Amino acid sequence: MKILLDTSVLLWWLNDDPTLGDLARELIASPDNLVFYSAASIWEIRLKQSIGKLDLPDDFADALANQMFEALSVTVEHAHALRDLPPLHGDPFDRLLIAQAQCERLTLVTRDSILRQYDVATSLV
Repeated sequence: MKILLDTSVLLWWLNDDPTLGDLARELIASPDNLVFYSAASIWEIRLKQSIGKLDLPDDFADALANQMFEALSVTVEHAHALRDLPPLHGDPFDRLLIAQAQCERLTLVTRDSILRQYDVATSLV
């Protein structure tokens, strides 16, 4: 399975946060799955850090680089796909993750049940 971690799931994984359930941990750790994180998530994380809404360790970039994850760039195709999304969710970062998951045929691993209302494969954690 090819999965895309939403921003919260990515942070919970990196912090070994107990909020991340067993199913999500199994999906992420399974050698059978290809795990992606989005440049949009890093954008969101760094934006929140820069305005004081998120505290990150100094070695955040290194911790992320040490994971067996693939980085997913934001493309023009992803941006155009936003046009076709119904206005169910107001968060622009989540909307971009949905568009990426649709375009790349990825399963989005998230805690946000609203995202299930979109035409995208999801795994709720």
